[in-house]
Amino acid sequence: MISGWLSTVLARRNIHYGWAMIAVTFVTALVSAAAVGAPGVFIVPLQKEFGWSTAEISSAMSIRFVLFGLMAPFAAALMNRYGLRNVTLTALVVVVASLLLSLWMTQVWQLMALWGVAVGIGTGMTALVLGATVATRWFSARRGLVIGILTASAATGQLIFLPILASITEHSDWRWALALMCVMLAVAALGVLLVMRDRPSDLDLRPYGDTGTAPIAAPPPNNAPIMAAALGALRDAAQTRVFWILFATFFICGASTNGLVQVHLIPMCLDFGIPQIQAAGLLAAMGVFDFVGTIASGWLSDRYDNRYLLFWYYGLRGLSLLALPFSDFSFYGLSLFAMFYGLDWIATVPPTVRLTASKFGPERAGLVFGWIFAGHQLGAATAAFGAGLSRTVLLSYLPAFFAAGALCIVAAIIVLMISRDKKVVAAA
Repeated sequence: MISGWLSTVLARRNIHYGWAMIAVTFVTALVSAAAVGAPGVFIVPLQKEFGWSTAEISSAMSIRFVLFGLMAPFAAALMNRYGLRNVTLTALVVVVASLLLSLWMTQVWQLMALWGVAVGIGTGMTALVLGATVATRWFSARRGLVIGILTASAATGQLIFLPILASITEHSDWRWALALMCVMLAVAALGVLLVMRDRPSDLDLRPYGDTGTAPIAAPPPNNAPIMAAALGALRDAAQTRVFWILFATFFICGASTNGLVQVHLIPMCLDFGIPQIQAAGLLAAMGVFDFVGTIASGWLSDRYDNRYLLFWYYGLRGLSLLALPFSDFSFYGLSLFAMFYGLDWIATVPPTVRLTASKFGPERAGLVFGWIFAGHQLGAATAAFGAGLSRTVLLSYLPAFFAAGALCIVAAIIVLMISRDKKVVAAA
């Protein structure tokens, strides 16, 4: 198999196969996240072609965000039972099929079924839980850095392809942009098929940084029902205060990023006379800064108190959102916002994952983080619908941005209520 040959080649160069896993997971997360973020480019074209309101289109986006998040804990259970490669391939096939079918949609209910339900379920199976699982299984050292890299790929993918898709949409048609997405997803699926393996023991390896000699045997097959495993983790975690604090802060994280800025920044810029391609470029710039900021956050989370990192991340994000309406949407004002906000776009993930692992243990960290991530997407869904409703009823997006900024300040305060971990986290 390709993976066996690649493992041999990398071993000759003293490179652990875990880095190949990072590469294929990075690409998969990048294009899957692009499928989640792409519909933000299509809001205005869909309005012009079909006459759908912003609230109607935002409803489909909200459904997608909810399912994208709710699938996370079940995706973790599915990966434990059926393997990373099988679950990831299935997810990519579902997303590609849904996007291809949407090329012929004409009704709002079709938008909700395909872009809302099907894409939400498919992308939810390759959400941040995939990166967290790969980092946990394949790396004993540098986990924070690896989580930062894979998180950055997911967030950056939602933003960096937007200028390309916006340009294709403006000069040709939104269907051509969607076809490009399908091609990229197909390429990612091929990479998963050829390279991805479930565990280091599949290649007679130990995790990166593990100094043992014999490969770690795979755990016995888990035949417990998927629903029971996921709900059991929720039941146990819900009895602790730290779970609800992380859930609430991640709810606010989703409401202030994916659901608000990712979906509605482009149409809001159009309200202020900024062309769609320029607005999409603004999001792409955020993606570049986010890539740097999230990787740096992973490095910092290996070394410093994760509670204080989250305090600064949420606080600075809240201030940037509150300041945006006063920028007059000038070139320099928006550029400064893109840099400042982009560095903080999803830097909250590495500290949140590490807090989850330290409080609930490495064995249950994936399942518990899946539920915390569900809170993130519920927040995104709330903001996606709420901002669309604000635009429809109040003829302005600004109230939604003020509300998101205020919520971030609240998150910065309540995250300090998490008790200090008694264990000292050493740098990898």
